Amino acid sequence: NPTNSGGATGANLWAWIITQMGFEGTQRGLFSLLFGAGVILLTSRLEASGRADAADIYFRRNLWLIGFGLINAFIFLWYGDILYAYGIIALFVFAFRRMAAKRLLAIGIGALLLGALWSAWDTYRLLEKHDAFAAAAVARDGGATLSPAQEQAIAAWEGARSEFKAAPDRIREATVARTSGYARAFAEIARINAYWQTWGLYRYFFDIFGMMLIGMGLFRLGVLTLERPVSLYLAMVGAGYGVGLVVNYAETRWILDHQFSAVAFAQTNISYDLGRLAMTVGHLGALLLFVRSGWLSWLRRALAAVGQMAVTNYLSHSLICGFLFIGLGWFNQLERYELYYVVFAIWAVQVVLSPIWLKHFRFGPVEWLWRWLTYLERPPLRRRKPAPAGMAVPAM
Repeated sequence: NPTNSGGATGANLWAWIITQMGFEGTQRGLFSLLFGAGVILLTSRLEASGRADAADIYFRRNLWLIGFGLINAFIFLWYGDILYAYGIIALFVFAFRRMAAKRLLAIGIGALLLGALWSAWDTYRLLEKHDAFAAAAVARDGGATLSPAQEQAIAAWEGARSEFKAAPDRIREATVARTSGYARAFAEIARINAYWQTWGLYRYFFDIFGMMLIGMGLFRLGVLTLERPVSLYLAMVGAGYGVGLVVNYAETRWILDHQFSAVAFAQTNISYDLGRLAMTVGHLGALLLFVRSGWLSWLRRALAAVGQMAVTNYLSHSLICGFLFIGLGWFNQLERYELYYVVFAIWAVQVVLSPIWLKHFRFGPVEWLWRWLTYLERPPLRRRKPAPAGMAVPAM
């Protein structure tokens, strides 16, 4: 809700609109799809190699991913961590790795539908609270003595509304907590992380689990490996953006017309998954068309390097932003649109540095450590320099 901080006018409003219509919820959708594809890629290679410890490797890898998530959340103080949740849900996904593509897609879509039904139920209960509040408020404003049930209805709605519209005192309290040193920030953020890594994981399990299974199915069908005709990817772009932009525009317009009210946000939750999943399909189709086209090969290589160092780059976001927003006290000091200057600056640095790093090293630093912990063997980090012309290379 942009009215919580920074305001909903000018560039701030447009930053919110662009994110709301084009990207809200789509990037975790893409990551979940690709994570699922990675499950099949890893396990199929391990099992094809004949290793007897393939399952051990898989589970160690994801148990350490859970550990990295705990570090990211409670040491680096990022309350939007996804490594913890993905590591846990990956343990469930393992049992589906050999399932046929159609079954993977069917179960994945079913899981997403369960998540959407849960969201609809949450919305229904929230609107019930609002209706009870509205009736109690009429009685209160008319001078009537409220019953305990009516007082409870008012308190319940005020508590629910605070999730959409924070009180000024709470905003000030959060700002002070995050800019008064590491210990104070830890106490504030640890409380949030404890919530998201317990109830939050339970609440959004079907979202992540379903998208991982769909990613596995798309990998088996050759969609993610560019084995399908161009017409399929064009259809993904057309249908995805066609549905997604229409739904997201309607939601955005509804929220704007109702002045960012909690009720308006709640009502748009009903169609939220349809809009974000359609946009995710559109983004995926566009991304795959870009890779297939061969255009801007330097950019594709740079992005591939960023992806090869995905965990290192992801954790570095937390370190950089922790330094800026907690260490330097930038939290709640920038306008909404100014936050994207930080985003784009970090992206630019990582697009430049990742290929340079991988020119000299085989893995990103965290990926190297992760591989060591997973396989229980220390992998070589530096790349071997080619021998000078004319120099004999000794046999190994």
